[in-house]
Amino acid sequence: MIQPSETKTRILDAAERCFALSGYHGASLRAITRDANVNLAAVNYHFGSKEGLIEAVFCRRILPLNEERKSLLQQELEAASCEDRLPSSGVVLKAFIEPTISLWRKEENADFLLLLGRMFNDSDETMRQIFFRHMTPLLDEFYVALQVALPQLSSEQVFWRLQFALGSLGHLMCRAGRLLWCPAGVDCGDDPTRIADHLLDFLVPAMEA
Repeated sequence: MIQPSETKTRILDAAERCFALSGYHGASLRAITRDANVNLAAVNYHFGSKEGLIEAVFCRRILPLNEERKSLLQQELEAASCEDRLPSSGVVLKAFIEPTISLWRKEENADFLLLLGRMFNDSDETMRQIFFRHMTPLLDEFYVALQVALPQLSSEQVFWRLQFALGSLGHLMCRAGRLLWCPAGVDCGDDPTRIADHLLDFLVPAMEA
């Protein structure tokens, strides 16, 4: 007998694939239920609506990721307080970036990475609104932490530098680690740890300048 949790997981997996390939409006519930081998009643029972389903798809990946980011951020803030120093802007950025790039380590995240790329590039706002509803409180926390870490900068400067940092990270995530270009003779490997290190080497001096 199929357990309800297994049915829910199959629906989420199928929805993630379909939304990644076709977008929110392009992916029909009929296609999702066919992929998951369930009936429409199962989708309505577990998620209530198509919008409830796409929100659950995002929450399944984003909420654990955000908890990891918040935990790493809190560790640095507590360490800075105990050591009577300012938080390190590099460690703050690392707390956001490393868990994000680590998504590449697991094959199960492949469809979600494609979904992120579609979300950022599609003209439709539905997925972006849902995504940022869950991301905005976390971004606010990192923005405040960077203000504390960089008291020499104005609020406007911190905001825009964080925007540019997120843009660099978003570019990588939209490509799911696949580079648009790699010159001959350069090691352009896709190891997530090395990519995170290169990105931080680029972003931290710019953030602190």
